[in-house]
Amino acid sequence: MPELSADPVQRAFLGVERSATGQRWISRLDQAGQNRALAIAQTHGLPELTARVLAGRGVGLDDAVAFLDPTLRGLMPDPLSLADCDKAAGRLVRAIRKQEKIAIFGDYDVDGAASSALMHRFLAHFGIDAPIYIPDRIFEGYGPNPNAINQLIDRGAQLIVTVDCGSTSNEALQAAADRGIDVVVIDHHQMAHDMPVCHALVNPNREDDLSGQGHLCAAGVVFLVLVATAKKLREAGDNRAHTLDLLRWLDLVALATVCDVVPLKALNRAYVVKGLIAARHMGNVGLAALFRKAGLGGPVSPYHFGFLIGPRINAGGRIGDAALGSRLLTLEDAGEAETIAAKLDELNRERQAMEAIMLEQAEAEAAAEYGDGSAASVIVTASEGWHPGIVGLLASRLKDKFRRPAFAIALDPSGKGTGSGRSISGFDMGRMVRAAVDEGLLVKGGGHAMAAGLTVERDKLGRLRHFFDEQAGRAVASLVSNEVLKIDGALGASGATLALIDQLESAGPYGAGHPQPVFAVPFHRVVDSRPIGVAHVKATLEAGDGTRLDAIAFRAQNTALGDLLLQSRGQQIHVAGCLSADFWQGTRRVQIRILDAARVT
Repeated sequence: MPELSADPVQRAFLGVERSATGQRWISRLDQAGQNRALAIAQTHGLPELTARVLAGRGVGLDDAVAFLDPTLRGLMPDPLSLADCDKAAGRLVRAIRKQEKIAIFGDYDVDGAASSALMHRFLAHFGIDAPIYIPDRIFEGYGPNPNAINQLIDRGAQLIVTVDCGSTSNEALQAAADRGIDVVVIDHHQMAHDMPVCHALVNPNREDDLSGQGHLCAAGVVFLVLVATAKKLREAGDNRAHTLDLLRWLDLVALATVCDVVPLKALNRAYVVKGLIAARHMGNVGLAALFRKAGLGGPVSPYHFGFLIGPRINAGGRIGDAALGSRLLTLEDAGEAETIAAKLDELNRERQAMEAIMLEQAEAEAAAEYGDGSAASVIVTASEGWHPGIVGLLASRLKDKFRRPAFAIALDPSGKGTGSGRSISGFDMGRMVRAAVDEGLLVKGGGHAMAAGLTVERDKLGRLRHFFDEQAGRAVASLVSNEVLKIDGALGASGATLALIDQLESAGPYGAGHPQPVFAVPFHRVVDSRPIGVAHVKATLEAGDGTRLDAIAFRAQNTALGDLLLQSRGQQIHVAGCLSADFWQGTRRVQIRILDAARVT
């Protein structure tokens, strides 16, 4: 992910001014950071490398110990500090006490599935079997629509709870209000000035919310609402609230937090740390089945959530039945869980095959439109042949390839396009998309700083490209020209040990806002390098003392990084990447995931 250098005159690490990926390498720690790391190590008795990682991520001397052991008790805010949380919890309590019929309306991604399952499990504890409605990505699009809302009411819903959606669904929520049905919205997406008509809207990103919890994913917000609801039920004398164990469902919150790529700071760190513990107990039948189907090796980690489980749950919403993911996460029947897990695994393989074909087309179109992309501010591609459920993945790949914000848009025969965008660090894509809506260039659109969705008419694509270039030009040019790779330290093959990985894990979990440590492996000879899998490059690095280190560069084939690795057999190069423990046939081995490389000068 591109980063903006805070100190453009800082000496280049190992003298790498321009790497294979076009980045300048610099040390993550300046002199003040090194002093802070030393103080953390000496004061708290921590290993030097752990202290360097903490200091490099802004952890102060007094916060280090608490940071290494994040607790819900220490980081949990008062749920009622969220605007409308008191109203939402009160309405849920009333529905539970009266045993009203409640319907849950969720989104089709992992956060939506996990949020829906979390709400469903909570209500089931109190004797309410709440149906979950997940819209079809292609035919209904994102969020509540009037037709779906009316269907839920016709089936008897007396209260509708939307999770991970609803903040901008004015028309659909008005349809519920017109029929006298309350809606509680629990969301986290950025929203416009207009507030929808609903009983309560809990969204830490609404303009009047002062909770400071805007970094939470939807499942994280749902959890806070349920904490408040459970407290009110206990105060009302509901004995079932005393037997409720919300902590056992933190696996769902952790899954959503990792997969929605929200910053791993404050409460989110506690959610993930404690949620991983819950996940390792395999208490969720559906998650356990999906782990087995995905071939889980070793203890559950954020990597497994993000790269094994997330894509499989998302596959249902992308090209299959959007409700499969949420259904799986609510199950108690192991047999049904195995069936759904197998279906999601099959859909994921189909998605991978479709993505490969579409990506080749998207890259060709982008190259024809933008060349190598160096003169572009935002990459916008569109095609009639693309599946709308996969355009987000295409946008992510285009963003990685061209190192620019990127959109991929699937056009239907009528000329309407459904697209997704992915941004680079430092550029707020969601704001740009909302500005395009205000300009009348989009039918609708919205999202986060790092990702957005939009609907556009084909005849406005040219104007949209021009508008995006105007909006992003200066900011993206500045980000790209100052793009750096921050290095946490240097080590040789002999220093890359399992003990070191265990040390580093104590400062995790890593993810958005808390990046995984990046180490330089300097002056190592490429003993072997070869293409493997669909698009990866495998290499063996050898130090001067003969010690070797396994390495892999994911999706590096036909890139400058992959070409350098494949062309450097027998030569010394500098490599930068992240250490990991690879499980192979029950044996835990060290490998480095190569992010970048540079020739020795």
